[in-house]
Amino acid sequence: MENDTPRRVEHQQTDRGYVPVYATGVVEQPWADYSRTDHEVWDTLYKRQRELLPGRACREFMEGVERFGLGDGGIPKFADLNKVLGKTTGWELVAVEGLLPDEVFFDHLANRRFPVSWWIRKPEQLDYLSEPDLFHDLFGHVPLLLNPIFADYMQAYGRGGMKAFGIGPEALMNLTRLYWYTVEFGLINTDEGMRIYGAGIVSSKGESIYCLDSPAPNRIGFGLERVMNTRYRIDTYQQTYFVIDSFKQLFDATRPDFTPIYAGLKQLSAHAAADVLDSDRVFNRGTREGFASNADT
Repeated sequence: MENDTPRRVEHQQTDRGYVPVYATGVVEQPWADYSRTDHEVWDTLYKRQRELLPGRACREFMEGVERFGLGDGGIPKFADLNKVLGKTTGWELVAVEGLLPDEVFFDHLANRRFPVSWWIRKPEQLDYLSEPDLFHDLFGHVPLLLNPIFADYMQAYGRGGMKAFGIGPEALMNLTRLYWYTVEFGLINTDEGMRIYGAGIVSSKGESIYCLDSPAPNRIGFGLERVMNTRYRIDTYQQTYFVIDSFKQLFDATRPDFTPIYAGLKQLSAHAAADVLDSDRVFNRGTREGFASNADT
């Protein structure tokens, strides 16, 4: 545990634009140092999403929000949440200063530790922030860690990430796409209808509406290699959302050794974010209205 005063990780200008300055350390959550404004920002964001998400977010996510008591008032204390989380699925929240290098992030997940940025956005950033903050990390990701199957999937992902890191950058990109289209921007088909489980969606008012209601994006059935070979957008709402049938389907997809999958995908060209293939199970073929045609990652 580092003893340095926690700091928000800022961006610096490079030839690739503004990129985050990475930090590797785990810090104590500086809960006593949060300002009244910090707590008000949390309460505002929580209230907005809690009113919006019923009927949109999946049942497992909503149950997790309630079990944690995330709306009890003000920014939650990680230590209090860890008492519930540890007893339920054996996970632990750790406070970090910002985005972590890949190998550090994977190591945390592989050991059932979830990194949460300790700082929260400013009032003028309620609707958009370029990097994950406490609200995204905590409200978006942590409720589903109370679900045993999803919790196991996250650990399996971390272990797979450690292996992919050793294989090379192409494998790492394939695995990053899997995380992006599931953990961050995934949809699930339920008996009650299509629902959200991705953290990047449930923590965003605009995308919580767009992903289910807009005719513009594609909604396509999940396929492991299809997802791992599909580029994505970091600057706009997603052009394609992949839909799982259950969290068990997602967890089972991580069971095989990905090494031969990486080798096979290396021989193929990646699909554009907006592509619809003949082999896809299509829930909605998007109208593509407002789509940009460049800058896929």
